[in-house]
Amino acid sequence: MANIGWRTLRLLSLLQTHRFWPGSELAAELGVSRRTLRRDVERIREMGYEVTAHPGVAGGYQLRAGDRLPTLLVLDDDEAVAVVAGLLAAANGTVPGAEATALRALAKLVPVMPPRVRDRAGALSSAGDTPVDVGTLATTALACRNGERLRFDYVAGSGEHSSRLVEPLRLLSLDHRWYLLAWDVQRDAWRQFRLDRMTEPALTGQPATPREVPGEDVHAFVRTLTEH
Repeated sequence: MANIGWRTLRLLSLLQTHRFWPGSELAAELGVSRRTLRRDVERIREMGYEVTAHPGVAGGYQLRAGDRLPTLLVLDDDEAVAVVAGLLAAANGTVPGAEATALRALAKLVPVMPPRVRDRAGALSSAGDTPVDVGTLATTALACRNGERLRFDYVAGSGEHSSRLVEPLRLLSLDHRWYLLAWDVQRDAWRQFRLDRMTEPALTGQPATPREVPGEDVHAFVRTLTEH
């Protein structure tokens, strides 16, 4: 197994916060040459991380799910599913004050899970009787953590289909359902979205404008939105 040093951990952290990193930008963040960056990428590939390289002047790197869990995680399939179960429980409020931290951890873990493990974990990603795709949960949590605009398709309670571009602020569990509180760019207003009604969420790479929610209680504010 390759040595795990500070720069390796830093590289993994950077790859897990963006869908795509231009090579020059990633090398600058690490303070290394492009040649050294290529060696570092090979090192984490040896650990089991699937990193796709895009060649050319505008090329870069993208972290993808592989067919086995990365060595750095040191988890087998059952252990990985158990970790997801614990993080989901914490995100649902069973560990007071740990909700946001648990969602950030999910956002890091789920993208590098093999599909078979992600499917098993997906069966756990519900709040009450409302199932939510674990990939949707992780992508949305990542957008909130990065302060990045998010695109997705949405089906309203009336059955109306729409494509949305939002600036995510917070994920929360309310009344046994997962909700996203976000600024709707097209409608120029705060909106809440049920995650079980979202499909194909995608990070845009565009930064979101920092905003503050009216009032001090996010849960109370989302309740006012669900009532309309």
